[in-house]
Amino acid sequence: MNNFYKYLPVSKEDESWGLTVLNAGCTHIEATNTYPLKGHPAHHNFNWNSWRILQEYQVIYITNGQGIFESENFKQTEVKAGTVIFLFPNERHRYKPDSRTGWDEYWVGIKGHIADNLLLSGYLKPENPCLYIGFNESIFSLFNCIIDKTKTEKPGYQPLISGAVLHLIGSCHATLKQTAVENKEEEVIINKARLLFRANISNPYSPEQASQELNVGYSWFRKLFKNYSGLSPGQYYLQLKIDKARELLSNSNIPVKEIAIELNFDSSFYFSKIFKEKTGLTPTDYRKRSQHIF
Repeated sequence: MNNFYKYLPVSKEDESWGLTVLNAGCTHIEATNTYPLKGHPAHHNFNWNSWRILQEYQVIYITNGQGIFESENFKQTEVKAGTVIFLFPNERHRYKPDSRTGWDEYWVGIKGHIADNLLLSGYLKPENPCLYIGFNESIFSLFNCIIDKTKTEKPGYQPLISGAVLHLIGSCHATLKQTAVENKEEEVIINKARLLFRANISNPYSPEQASQELNVGYSWFRKLFKNYSGLSPGQYYLQLKIDKARELLSNSNIPVKEIAIELNFDSSFYFSKIFKEKTGLTPTDYRKRSQHIF
């Protein structure tokens, strides 16, 4: 790999996009080499003893070698090839390659309310900044794409590469979710559960009944299902009902009360309450908007 880094200008128009790329690069560090390499601006340079605080997020992918990482929210840990490291604004951190192996690193620095929202929603976690995803060709390609676009800075490149960063973060999240259920038997259980929920969308049914039909303990089933889908079985089942209600409200004139009965809600009042919590609109208002009734 050829060492490269670039710090990018950001316009007000770029900032209005919601996510901007501040810098990007890749570096090959030989064993016993000084780290980091010289040449970075003072506010990005650091050494192991002095630590560092940035005013941005960074995503770093270690593709070869190994090293160590530490931050104020995360104890010192070994970093091996295949690890993605997330850095957070205003957080002390430090990291370096092992002097016996060196490492290859790719990185991109970003800021914007989209990244802030990912932090607030829990997709990015300062207490869990090191994510092992292995060698992932699509994520590797995204880093290379971002770096290539920064070299030319063609018109409109900022939204393009910031979109690639969001894709990159999403790919990391998806990879972790998919590897969380490596056991094929567990994946079969999840898929069967989804089918059971869909088949019983209009019936008196519960996640506990699903676990019984699948011959597994409910606590284990609930944890597995949430790890795999991001929702508890109960929330997943409820979301299916809400999605079906949306369809009926948009494409039919069935009264709200009958929809509540058809989807086995306790009452039309409870249905309307839950529907508004999930969509921000009452069923009647949702129907008016979707059918353009004013």
